[in-house]
Amino acid sequence: MFIAQAFKPENKFWKYLLGSVIVIGASFVGQIPWIIAIALEKLKSGRPMPVDEAAIMRFLDLNLTLFFVLLSFAVAMVALIVVVRKMHHQKFKEIVTSRPQVDWKRILSSFAIWGIFSAGMIVLAYYSEPDKYILQFDPVKFAILAVIAIVMIPIQTSVEELVFRGYLMQGFGLLAKNRWFPLVMTSVIFGGMHIFNPEVAKMGYIVSIYYIGTGLVLGIMTLMDEGTELALGFHAANNLTAALLVTADWTAFQTYSIFKDVSEPTAGFDIVLPVLVIYPLLLLLFSYMYKWTGWREKLTGKLYPLKQTPITEIVQSHEL
Repeated sequence: MFIAQAFKPENKFWKYLLGSVIVIGASFVGQIPWIIAIALEKLKSGRPMPVDEAAIMRFLDLNLTLFFVLLSFAVAMVALIVVVRKMHHQKFKEIVTSRPQVDWKRILSSFAIWGIFSAGMIVLAYYSEPDKYILQFDPVKFAILAVIAIVMIPIQTSVEELVFRGYLMQGFGLLAKNRWFPLVMTSVIFGGMHIFNPEVAKMGYIVSIYYIGTGLVLGIMTLMDEGTELALGFHAANNLTAALLVTADWTAFQTYSIFKDVSEPTAGFDIVLPVLVIYPLLLLLFSYMYKWTGWREKLTGKLYPLKQTPITEIVQSHEL
């Protein structure tokens, strides 16, 4: 079982707390080049230092800013690998999947399904409400954006998924000895991590429902599928389509995307629609594709060290 791979004699919950601090610290170290670049630009141009998030995100060229933002996740990924291998003495694969090898077909299938859906919804929104969007396609700037996004956004989303749905999911499972507690905790923390996004400041804390709900559905994918592959594909597709296709002055990613949303954002039913309708349908699709069974046990059941796992749970965990 994926989550039970944390049950090793040398593994303690305090290591997960310390490991999380190390990964977060590494991400801050990864922001140092961005700080230096901003300081150099200030000296060169004589412009005042930016004092709020919106000004910081637009102080440098948008492509350069995106690169620096994503660079911190690359540094965090290195730290996560070191923490898992050196502190926990685990194979890095063990926070990715319980399978003998990472199932890239699952990652690509999830990426394709959610990527096509997300891109379709963006194009549909543009043609159904054209007054809310402007076409800002710049071939050169977009080409540079595409290279940065395609290379580095999967690193960013993989860090988030492997920290929350892999590392912390296993850590909280080790602590609570059950499945529901890590599912709830990682979802709430994931939502809380996004509370400082500019979307929340613009539309209010109701947007947290979307972020927590997204964390919940990604956690369900991970527990039901005994690995993070589907969550990895989903998250990469979600962020990549957003970065390449549509931006707005109030979104976390400021990019030279194809479209720009110029409407005044409001928090309505569209915030809860994915959580209440679209996500459940996506889970049903994956359940059909991968023949998930034992929902209650896999989402709320107790956890045991692998050698103590009842034979019925071992059988269920391989019904994929």
